[in-house]
Amino acid sequence: MKIGVSSSCLYPMYTEESFKLIASRGVELTEIFFNANCELEPQFIKKLNEIKSEYGIAVGSIHPTMSLAESFMLFSNYDRRFNEGIEMFKRYGEIAAELGAKYVIMHGGKYNGTMDNHGYFDRFAKVRDVVKANGATLLQENVVNFRAGSLEALADMSNYLGDDISFCLDVKQSIRGGYSPYDVLHLLGDKIKHLHLSDSNEQYDCMLPLDGKFDFKGFLDTAKSVGYAGDAVIEVYRAAFGQPDELFASHQKLLRQIL
Repeated sequence: MKIGVSSSCLYPMYTEESFKLIASRGVELTEIFFNANCELEPQFIKKLNEIKSEYGIAVGSIHPTMSLAESFMLFSNYDRRFNEGIEMFKRYGEIAAELGAKYVIMHGGKYNGTMDNHGYFDRFAKVRDVVKANGATLLQENVVNFRAGSLEALADMSNYLGDDISFCLDVKQSIRGGYSPYDVLHLLGDKIKHLHLSDSNEQYDCMLPLDGKFDFKGFLDTAKSVGYAGDAVIEVYRAAFGQPDELFASHQKLLRQIL
């Protein structure tokens, strides 16, 4: 298992700068979180690939910039917006292929009173298919206050879409949602393809790994026991640390503990 660092940890540093900083510190895996539509242009992706080649870092997953707009673009009753959203996810599928990323991660929609769970899942499947056309897999993330932010909704989605659904498990989001990340592991098993790691204690729910009380070795051993075969990235908010050196020190300590 590779343990990497998400570029989102360094937001609002520009995406290419955060990617280069992560790569230059010897991290072998990253997730690139896009933050503006101009970053989807071919010249920008070329720049990212140049950094990737220079440092030999792998891009395991990408995260669309439209995550906060997915309710509006993809999961409303206005078909023109949905069609535009589909075109954007086609582009993300292309970018994943260009960067060698396996996964495109979606926050998804919030409850909006216009679409029931099964309507949401059907829409998700259409987006999944356009991403798959370029060889990547669309992952539903368990984000609190979003449609897939509870164990019940995750179970419903898994059952409805059967074998053709995959997930990203975010540890801090499960804690914020009031359920254990271990429960998600046992519920979804090998349908989980990617992990977002963070630490916590009684006071804070988003900390750098090994700053809190979370048992990373126990968690990752449990993940493997239920069929997890993927990688993981540290994904915390920028307020979780002071200087970037703290982030990279946490990454190294985590590697020493679990590998």
